[in-house]
Amino acid sequence: MLSVVRTHAFQSGRGPLSPGSRAGVGAAFALLAIVSAVELADGRKVHYAALMMAAPVLAAVFASWRTVFGVALVALLLGGGFALAEPGASRTTGVGLAGIALSGVVAAAVAAVRQRQTEQIAELSKLASVAQQAVLRPLGPQVGTLAVAARYISSTATAEIGGDLYEAIDTPYGVRMIIGDVRGKGLDAVRLASIVLGSYRHVAYERADLRAVVADLDRAVARNVGDEDFVTAAVVEERGGTLTIVNCGHPPPLLLRRGAVIPLEPPAPAPPLGFMPVVRPRVERLEPGDRLLLFTDGLGEARRDGEFFPTADRAWRLLGHGTVGDGLASLETALVEWVHGRLDDDIALVLMEYTGPRSGASVPVPSWEVGAAEA
Repeated sequence: MLSVVRTHAFQSGRGPLSPGSRAGVGAAFALLAIVSAVELADGRKVHYAALMMAAPVLAAVFASWRTVFGVALVALLLGGGFALAEPGASRTTGVGLAGIALSGVVAAAVAAVRQRQTEQIAELSKLASVAQQAVLRPLGPQVGTLAVAARYISSTATAEIGGDLYEAIDTPYGVRMIIGDVRGKGLDAVRLASIVLGSYRHVAYERADLRAVVADLDRAVARNVGDEDFVTAAVVEERGGTLTIVNCGHPPPLLLRRGAVIPLEPPAPAPPLGFMPVVRPRVERLEPGDRLLLFTDGLGEARRDGEFFPTADRAWRLLGHGTVGDGLASLETALVEWVHGRLDDDIALVLMEYTGPRSGASVPVPSWEVGAAEA
């Protein structure tokens, strides 16, 4: 639901250097060594010492301002040493030393600004993580007759907060799940996602018909959005081995059964929540061992070099083994490898497995669902 930025804060300069800082400092000292070697080989006349002003600039790309200041001081000492060794130091040498000092001051200032911005981003990431935990609670490992696992994959391409949402609850009408995606990003998307989840957690216990659940959610969204805002959503119910799905403009779930992957397209298209959707349920009879993947459109849009991730082709191989948690972990690994770690959108995933009816329990199936299944 919320995008947690995968950013590693740079070190403040008071502890061990981060890998990035070590790379920057290493490049800076390598430059100083090369310039010094060339200067020594050239003779007693100073010609190249001014090039040392690039060393603190290199360090400023990754290192803290204290480290950059130290690199500038070393560069200034080396340049000063060459200047003292030069017989009758020229004005050009003096200008070069002044350039080294000035570049050190500027580079340290740039590093300080960059470091402060990095720390602010890291703090915002922590706040986003806390907000995500407050809105999206962990699912599973068992909800009613279903083994359930959920996974949230953050986009590395943006630091904005997204609006993906999911929930699974055991109600008097069976296990009910929702997955959705709020249009847009930022705090408004977070607010609307929390409204949808709050409404769903209430009406899922109150309404026997999923169409009534959708109608209530649509009114909740319509009261809290602008003319162009909406929420795509799929609401799923498992009751006595009957799977009922109502889809409001959302990517269809994938049913995994005995090696086959079946997209559960709705009988008729319906607009997202906020546009008064009139939905027609799709009903399937489940078999023990069936798995159902719910996902947001970030999965369908994941691509590399213009080629989309082949979700349907690889779903059974990735999701059909081990526990449902194992399956989602495999899918995430394959997806991240496919896009080389660069996702354009956040992705919410929910995978459930039907383990069979409750032992010794008989759950009635509503007649309208049986009729839909037969139709």
